[in-house]
Amino acid sequence: MAEAQYEPRLKKHYRDAVRPGLTESFGYKNPMQIPRVDKIVLNMGVGEAVADSKKVQSALSDLAKIAGQKPAMTRARKSIASYKLREGMPIGGKVTLRQNRMYEFLDRLVTVALPRVRDFRGLNPKSFDGHGNYAMGIKEHIVFPEINYDEVDQIWGMDVIVCTTAKSDDEARALLKAFEFPFRQQG
Repeated sequence: MAEAQYEPRLKKHYRDAVRPGLTESFGYKNPMQIPRVDKIVLNMGVGEAVADSKKVQSALSDLAKIAGQKPAMTRARKSIASYKLREGMPIGGKVTLRQNRMYEFLDRLVTVALPRVRDFRGLNPKSFDGHGNYAMGIKEHIVFPEINYDEVDQIWGMDVIVCTTAKSDDEARALLKAFEFPFRQQG
């Protein structure tokens, strides 16, 4: 007997509400023109890893808890003597989320993590790259519910890059607003 396939809440929201809304506002003729979130890349750089390599392992385990999958370790591309950095040293981690995990992370980011950020006034609406991708930084990784504050030895920042199939920043902004991204009012 086949078991019912689980579908994330935001994936259903995209299919039922976002796609028709974007089609209406931008007048797409082909359903493949409708922008969608392609992937989300999480990146955590650990500058203190030069002195203590255990910090990278701690950061990678926290990133794995947040993402729900194992991150890839990033290494230094070239040596920088003033930072005591040698080529090939581990300096952080990154993870790429797609499909259901991506929608689950997006849901947790918008509904749980961003409201927990201290002095949060909204996301910068100008952080698009010109090709429909949005990048933002989070100063403290402890805003995610998967991280137990008592077990954290150090607080790190992380980058969250939302890659979309939108052709322009306006299309991408409309897509992310439909996912209830809390953009700051320009004025």
